Amino acid sequence: MDHAISLRPALRRPGLLLLASAAALCALGAAVWAQVGGDRGIAAVAATRDIQVSGIEVDETADTGGEAREKAWTEAAKLAWAKIDGPSLPDSQINGIVSAIVIERERLGPKRYIATLGVIFDRQRASRYLGAEGVASRSAPMLLVPVTVSAGTNLVYERRNEWQRAWAEFQAGSSRIDYVRPIGSGGDSLVFTYGQTGRRSRVWWRNLLDQQGAADVLIPVARLRYTYPGGPIEGTFTARFGPDNVYLGSFTLKADSPEQLPAMLDRAVVQFDRLFTQALVDGKLKPDPTLNLGSPESDPAIQRLIELGRALMAQDRAARPAPTPAEATSESGDAITAAPIRTPPPEGSVALYTVQVATPDAAAFDSAVASVRGTNGVRSTGVRSTAIGGTSVMTVSFSGSITELAEALRQRGFTVRQGSNALSISR
Repeated sequence: MDHAISLRPALRRPGLLLLASAAALCALGAAVWAQVGGDRGIAAVAATRDIQVSGIEVDETADTGGEAREKAWTEAAKLAWAKIDGPSLPDSQINGIVSAIVIERERLGPKRYIATLGVIFDRQRASRYLGAEGVASRSAPMLLVPVTVSAGTNLVYERRNEWQRAWAEFQAGSSRIDYVRPIGSGGDSLVFTYGQTGRRSRVWWRNLLDQQGAADVLIPVARLRYTYPGGPIEGTFTARFGPDNVYLGSFTLKADSPEQLPAMLDRAVVQFDRLFTQALVDGKLKPDPTLNLGSPESDPAIQRLIELGRALMAQDRAARPAPTPAEATSESGDAITAAPIRTPPPEGSVALYTVQVATPDAAAFDSAVASVRGTNGVRSTGVRSTAIGGTSVMTVSFSGSITELAEALRQRGFTVRQGSNALSISR
C-alpha cells in the first residue's frame, strides 16, 4: 500500500505539467493579443489647407430650436471672420466662403441654442479678401510620438487617450510642420512606446522612421496632474525633438474640471504647433544627419586617419616583391621548379555573411527565415534585428562564396541584390 500511495503523485505529475504548460501558453497568447489587439487606434483627420477657426462660443434664441441653430451658425461665421481680421462683409458673402461648421459642443433647447463651434473657411475663396500668403518652406516629414504622463504611467498608444485624440483631430494642413501621425493600432502600440523616446540607437530609430516615411521625430509630452477627483487638472507640456530627446520649450495650462480636459488639450496642440514652427524658423528643426545610414557623417580627423592607413597599405603592397614559384632541390642536387600550390579551403569551412530581408508582415518574416535556413549550404542563421513592415537583418553561415550564396537564394525564389559582403533579398 505504501508503494501504491507513493506512486500516485508521480503518475499524476506529467498530466499536471501538461495542463500547466497549456495554461501558460494560453495566458501568453492572451497577453500578446491584449498588447496588439482591440480597438485602440485613432486615425488622423485628412489634412486640408483651408482656414480653421476653433472655439467660437454662441448663445442664440428663436421661435424654434432649429431656427436658433441657424442663427447661431451665422453668428459664429461672423465672429470667426472677425477673429482672422477679415474685412467687413455682408453675412451672405461670409456664409459663401464657409466650407464647414465643426460642432465642438452644443446644447439644443426648444427655443435656444448654446454651442462652441469651429468654422472652416475655404482658402481659395477667402484669399481674395485676405490676400495671398507668401510661400513658406515646410519642415521635413516629422514622426509624432505624443506621450501622456499621469498618475505614474507613461502612455503613448497602449490604449486610446485624449492626448492622442487631440493630435489626431488637429487640422495640420495649414501648418508649416509636416506631421506624420501613426494610427496607433496593431503593432504601433509595441514599437511606439515611452521607452523608445529614450533610445539613442540610430539603427532603431531609422527602422521606425523608414516604416512611417519620416525624417526625424517630434515628442510632445503632456504631464497631467489631477488635484483631486472631479477637480482641476494642471497640465505641464514639454516639446522634445530627435533621437537625443532635445528640449525645445514648455508651457502650462489648466482645466477646471475633467469635462474641460479635451478643450485644454486642443489648446495645447495649437500651442505646440506654434512652438515647433518657431523652432523651424530658428533653424532648430533640422533632421539629424546621423539618422541617414546611407551616407553617415564621420569625424574629419578619423576620416584622415583612415585615408592615411589606406595609403600606407598601398605603399606596403607596392614595395613587396612579386611572388615567384618556389624552388626545391632534388636528391641529386638539381634544382626543380614547383608549380604554385593552390590548396582548396578545408572541407566544411564556412563564411559569415549579412543578409537584409524585406519583411512587410509577420508571415513574410517567418517564411523568409525558414527559406534561408533551408537553403543548400547554409550551416546556421541568426536574426540580428526584426522590423515587421520594414527590413530585418540576418547573419548567415554559408560554406561558399557570397556569389554562391546569392545563387542558392535565387533558386529558393528570392530576388537578390549583392553587395561586397552582404545581400538584400525580397520576394
